[in-house]
Amino acid sequence: MSENIEKSKKPKEPWFVIGKKLNKRRSALLTCFSFLLPFLLWCLVSYTPFIWHPDVKLDLGGEFGSTVYTAGDHVSKDYLPDLVQVTQEENSKILEDRTTGNISGSKRSNLKKLRLLSPLLVKNNILSEDQYDDDQEIYMAWGKVANEPSLLKIRPLSEGNLTIVQNGWNILSKYSPTYDKANFPSQPLLKLLPQGVRANPIFLPAPHEVIQTGIRDWKAEPPEGKPSMSNRFTTSILTVLYGFLAAAAIAIPLGIIGGTYDFFAKILEPFWDFFRYMPAPAFGTLLVAILGVHQQPKVALIFIGTFPHLLLMLTKTVRIVDLPLLEAAQTLGAKGPTLLGRVVVPASLPNIYNDLRIALGWAWTWLVISELIGVKAGLTEVIDTQGVRRNFDRVYPVIILIGIVGFLTDQFLAYLKTKLFPWQTQEN
Repeated sequence: MSENIEKSKKPKEPWFVIGKKLNKRRSALLTCFSFLLPFLLWCLVSYTPFIWHPDVKLDLGGEFGSTVYTAGDHVSKDYLPDLVQVTQEENSKILEDRTTGNISGSKRSNLKKLRLLSPLLVKNNILSEDQYDDDQEIYMAWGKVANEPSLLKIRPLSEGNLTIVQNGWNILSKYSPTYDKANFPSQPLLKLLPQGVRANPIFLPAPHEVIQTGIRDWKAEPPEGKPSMSNRFTTSILTVLYGFLAAAAIAIPLGIIGGTYDFFAKILEPFWDFFRYMPAPAFGTLLVAILGVHQQPKVALIFIGTFPHLLLMLTKTVRIVDLPLLEAAQTLGAKGPTLLGRVVVPASLPNIYNDLRIALGWAWTWLVISELIGVKAGLTEVIDTQGVRRNFDRVYPVIILIGIVGFLTDQFLAYLKTKLFPWQTQEN
């Protein structure tokens, strides 16, 4: 009983202590929060209208002079009223012509006006994706919406657009209750007014859009002759891995020798210290000329971007082996290759491992640049192509995927270090 009382009186461990680590539970909690915080800020900006929604994502577009907007396009919230006004003026002219009898129009123009409603009909599950361009189904859907506006539950029409749909259906239904291409009216219908919902700028899609698009792109069948997302993913990983392994295979032995013998340090370090300031992308054209346009120059660019830094880090890592340790080994008779292989290398291995983890992170940062030289390939082709088309909801999933893979790889290597070098588990 007294023990329980003492435990209840035990003061709580403070969160803020200089020079002392938090317990594992609190560390894990804060690690999760470090990822959750930016995601929550992203959600706050995306889903709270009064904070920052400078655009309108259109549900209904149209032609406005020489400019055409389609559903999904973004326009400034300050510009939308201008588009609405232009459309209203065109509709006023159509109504005026009807009054004066000066009616001139075309079946094709009316059909285009009907099709503008398709995106909203699909969003409200009145049409399926397969029926998006089906004129018969679109025609019938106009009648349904005109007679029963409550069908548009997910994304309703504005009052002005509902009036336009009902006005249009009054004209259409007089000709035929179903779509009849031969008897389709040429009497001009009123144009739907542009409408949409407040949205982030196009360069910052909402989280749910990024997640949905990422899943859809990953599952989608690629166009003929194009790789799937899983194939692109594999290609990018192998590009990073080959470039990094090539850099490590050469840098490790040279770094150990350069860190051990000052003779080799003076030969290696000055040049590579100079070379590391040369921007690796500047070698892109040269690498393509030498190695071709496919994977080889991409791997070579990652090698060039990683090797000089890794080599210099390794020479410094090996050089800081404890001097007393070397002196003790020499006192016991170790010298030359024995001293190098039995003392220097084992003592340096944990820190060499850390250097390799850092270098692998650098290799990932070179991926996007490397995959742009020669023939675009891997995940970077998606980033570049969709970025140019301003489909940023398809760009973010790829960027996030690269970050996740790099982070998880590093965390796995950190865990592996605790097994390989248990005497240094205090450092992650």
